[in-house]
Amino acid sequence: MKLSNQALGAIMAALQNSLSYQTDIVPVLLDWDLYIQDGELFVENPPYLEPLFPEDLPEMSEDPEDNLFDFLTDTSED
Repeated sequence: MKLSNQALGAIMAALQNSLSYQTDIVPVLLDWDLYIQDGELFVENPPYLEPLFPEDLPEMSEDPEDNLFDFLTDTSED
């Protein structure tokens, strides 16, 4: 079994949130619901990345096809 790209992205997002807000990462990881698909591990409920300075972010597109964080929820592999 291997980590999927989605699971790796979820780990990195959890780590970034933990470092940014100086919080413990363990409760976040313990709350995850995991599943295996095609021999790879996926996170059913990945963390949400909340920007520290939302006013500095570019305007988000209304088009759902333009989601910057699709890699966290997209279970399809390239």
